[in-house]
Amino acid sequence: MVRIPYVANDARYDQMRYRRLGRSGLEVPGVSLGLWQNFGDRHQREVQRAIILAAFDMGITHFDLANNYGPPPGAAESNFGAVVASDLRPYRDEIVVATKAGYRMGPGPYGEWGSRKYLLSSLDQSLTRLGLDYVDIFYHHRPDPDTPVEESMMALDQAVRSGKALYAGVSNYGPERTLEAITILRKLGTPMLVHQFSYHLYERTPEQGLLDVLSREGVGGVAFSPLAQGMLTNRYLAGVPDGSRITHSQFLSQHQLTATYLERTRALNDIAAARDQTLAQMAIQWVVRTATVASAIVGASSVTQLRDTVSSLSYPPFSDEEIAQIERLAVHGTHRN
Repeated sequence: MVRIPYVANDARYDQMRYRRLGRSGLEVPGVSLGLWQNFGDRHQREVQRAIILAAFDMGITHFDLANNYGPPPGAAESNFGAVVASDLRPYRDEIVVATKAGYRMGPGPYGEWGSRKYLLSSLDQSLTRLGLDYVDIFYHHRPDPDTPVEESMMALDQAVRSGKALYAGVSNYGPERTLEAITILRKLGTPMLVHQFSYHLYERTPEQGLLDVLSREGVGGVAFSPLAQGMLTNRYLAGVPDGSRITHSQFLSQHQLTATYLERTRALNDIAAARDQTLAQMAIQWVVRTATVASAIVGASSVTQLRDTVSSLSYPPFSDEEIAQIERLAVHGTHRN
């Protein structure tokens, strides 16, 4: 089969809303493509390529990876790198490539966590898999309880100063450690650009101090898992479809489909329907409703799914009444505690 050379959609920037990350000069799309799942070696390469290129054609310029994404670990970076090499190389200056290091990537004492040795060697390995000279954002993927924050932040500073990354970020840090990391990086002369965290209607931990720190310090927020791994869709409201993620995912369990979950989710689904949008679209729109969270990272198993997700940004803003109603249902359910 002869592959038609890729040419980007001329109107790609007309249909996407871009939002500034904190007090930086960098803007990202309101919806970003995450390659956590569906981009490993078990998934068809042509489907991956189609999703990545469709994303760029829709104005998605931010692609989120990590060294351990796959399976196997490293595969998502290699597969994305292959699409860059074959199709996106002419557009390299128009895309933001982010990767991370912190979770287990290899055996022995230097294969995970937050030592300077691990973080910088992991970045070199990521660049090789991606086929790039630099990434735009390099994150410490999770806090290390045994390594001083100074050491991990000095590694991020060195990554930026070496030209192998343009910006530094952290992920999964709590508010106190985030503030410590921000202070250290600022003193080093490499201000923290972004913090990436799990945030959705049923996961409100970032509201317990983290969002306030980011807003006050001028650091951008990026939310992953805005759909709670599919729990904030209508997928499970009438039962468990055959082959759905919840039947085989290590992050989901059918035990989560409780009566309380179904009650709340059906009620939220009714609000979305009244707004002429899907529950998934409403959930993503809710995550990026404030300036502190610049983008929601979404996965996709098809171009159609991604297109439906991106349309979340096209709906009218929530009214105060809708926000209050959504908050009541998400936090308290149909009956206020």
